[in-house]
Amino acid sequence: MAFDGFTTACLAQELNRCLTGAHISKITQTEKDELLLTLKLPSSAGGGSTRLVLSADPSLPLCYLTQQNKPAPLTAPAFCMLLRKHLQGALILEALQPGLERIVRIRAQHRNEMGDLKEYTLLIELMGKHSNIIFLDESDQIIDSIRHVSQMVSSVREVLPGRPYFIPDTQNKLNPFDETQEGFSDRLTGAGTDPAGLIMRTYTGFSRVMAQEICARAQLSQDESAAALTAAERSRLYEAFTGLLQDVQAGRFSPVIYYHAGTAPSPVSPAEFSVVPLMTYAGMPSRRFGTVSELIETYYAQKNEQTRIRQKSSDLRHIVQTILERDIHKYDLQQKQLKDTEKRDKYRVWGELITAYAYSIPEGASSAELENWYTGETTTVPLDPALSASANAKRYFDRYTKLKRTSEALVQLTSQVQEEIDHLRSIQTALDLAADEADLAEIREEMREAGLIRSHALPSDKERERFRKASAGGRKGSRRPEPGKPLHYVTSDGYDVYVGKNNTQNDTLTFHFASPQDIWFHANDMPGSHVILCTRGEKFEDVPERAFEEAASLAAYYSSGRDQGKVEIDYLERRNVKKPGGSRPGFVVYYTNYSILASTDISALTQIP
Repeated sequence: MAFDGFTTACLAQELNRCLTGAHISKITQTEKDELLLTLKLPSSAGGGSTRLVLSADPSLPLCYLTQQNKPAPLTAPAFCMLLRKHLQGALILEALQPGLERIVRIRAQHRNEMGDLKEYTLLIELMGKHSNIIFLDESDQIIDSIRHVSQMVSSVREVLPGRPYFIPDTQNKLNPFDETQEGFSDRLTGAGTDPAGLIMRTYTGFSRVMAQEICARAQLSQDESAAALTAAERSRLYEAFTGLLQDVQAGRFSPVIYYHAGTAPSPVSPAEFSVVPLMTYAGMPSRRFGTVSELIETYYAQKNEQTRIRQKSSDLRHIVQTILERDIHKYDLQQKQLKDTEKRDKYRVWGELITAYAYSIPEGASSAELENWYTGETTTVPLDPALSASANAKRYFDRYTKLKRTSEALVQLTSQVQEEIDHLRSIQTALDLAADEADLAEIREEMREAGLIRSHALPSDKERERFRKASAGGRKGSRRPEPGKPLHYVTSDGYDVYVGKNNTQNDTLTFHFASPQDIWFHANDMPGSHVILCTRGEKFEDVPERAFEEAASLAAYYSSGRDQGKVEIDYLERRNVKKPGGSRPGFVVYYTNYSILASTDISALTQIP
């Protein structure tokens, strides 16, 4: 969720509660559109210090309290120097939000060069690409801003020194706190749109998520038309609307992050955040926070980490996808050629029939009706009139022999190509699971040893084959990176379960970490992680059934079938899992196993950091 009016309201109340009476001790401009204010808190707030981040980044505007410091540039920009002149040492009077706008105004008081007390306002607009940090005097005249907006850039409002500050009303939205039940009902009448869309477009501060939440609290369908609502439904919608606004005014906030099923409290895959509990996300794993600043810092740190890893793995993804497409195309052609070789037995039979009935075939005949002793039927055999019967037979035998050799070669080639396709798909799954740079380093090393990457170009088929053979024989002097740590979970019954995040970790986990009596899990016939359920020395039959089900859910979730909801999982004792000599990382074989249809929901398990 982007910053909406509700998040801003919660933030403004938190800043007002924590910073009123604090002094601004240090101001740094850490980025071209970001400020970091160090604040000394009053003794009434417990003393000490904190930091306030103000970011007007168009792609990610932020405002939150933190204890983290950032390095300052050697030379302070002009806007930072101006703020230091007027605000360094200033006393913060209050922080407030006008209406439900995505704006936080921080009023401060400081003496000027003449020793007179002056009041200033440092204001941040959290409005996407229109975000800005603006410095105002006591009459709301703009002293300066971190981003200047001239008439050539915006015809609605100039943000330049000396201009009056006002909130632009570009979308003609209404203040929801001023709405009446009659006005609310009138706006629903004749509206040819869904109620959530109408609320979002009519009132300031509402994001799509919060507008949908109002509909959920009113027990309305998201697809229902606003004009089709009954009087009772409109009344319920207005009650939910005003109830949410009353929570804002009373400061009844409960900051929470919702995670995709099975991932909390993993540091990846946050789905949404909110400052009030959301009925629309009630079934998802969640984590609550004491302050909205802690929520914002955690949520965007996790999102940034996820995006950063995704960006860093983009080159590997591109290489894998390119080679995979090439291999799939090659495999399809080989399958077509293999199908063509299926008619080879027909040529062998024709050769045998011509040889057996050569005495009855007239010279120069273009075909012959011969009895096929395999089927007992008469078969028409095409002949080359320019050749003798024995030469025609030899021609068919030669064609049969050639197709037989082709078939044998293609069976081996298609097996190798299929093996590489499976390997590439397992790498794709590993890239999706990569959580940090160590995971990417392992995957990159695996790809290098498989001949999938070299320098900056894609390797040829011959180069990859050479690398494959070298890898199968064990390359002397090759240096692998230190294996990363597998994911660690604990079942409801207290059993430890470990999950490999890539093929290198899978091998280490299965053959170097797990005990022979531990239980090994893997998704059936699809790429996925090796999952080890540690039995603590107990016999297979003594392990609770719930532990098996939860470990199988991990194998289902950490597989390429996680979006299917349920995945067939194979499981058996680790002692029965074998790795063929010279096989690729992560490849194993087993011949006796149990199967279970497992859900991809792993919310019942606890992840250990």
